[in-house]
Amino acid sequence: MKKTILLLLILCFSFSSCEKDDICDANTVTTPRLVITFYDFNNSTIEKNVSNLTIIGDGMEKGITYSGSTLINGSTVSIPLKTDADVTKFHFILNYGSTNVAALPNEDIIQFNYRTDNIFVSRACGFKTNFTLNPSTPTSSPFEHTDAATPDLKWMQYVAVKNSIIANENETHLEIYF
Repeated sequence: MKKTILLLLILCFSFSSCEKDDICDANTVTTPRLVITFYDFNNSTIEKNVSNLTIIGDGMEKGITYSGSTLINGSTVSIPLKTDADVTKFHFILNYGSTNVAALPNEDIIQFNYRTDNIFVSRACGFKTNFTLNPSTPTSSPFEHTDAATPDLKWMQYVAVKNSIIANENETHLEIYF
């Protein structure tokens, strides 16, 4: 009888130390990036590809890597916002690295103002952060659009917020017309 009880106790303790594997599923929605779509300024219904665009976070030396490259050639890009701040500033440099006189690099700076909302996803995945662009600037805009330190005219003609709530990457949040 003592051997049976001892065997049961050993089995109970051995199984009580097992716990569920905490692996975050790759399909779990995590902190979304800001989705930007570029449009033709002269025909606002047509998406327009940017050429050799690089986006560099303020204080960083290298551009954001997008699809394996820091140069973006396409009409849509997704960029991360800071989860530990309420402001993120990016330098958008069109024709980055170009020496062609007809298409010299041109830098515009956008500062995004937002508030964060941390949401518990699961024990394995932790928290995700959603963002809400807020109109905290004097012009009631959730962003500030300025030219580079050396003014060369803004290449972005118009910037519009399409969706101020950034909770997923399935929709465009910001539209840039150039």
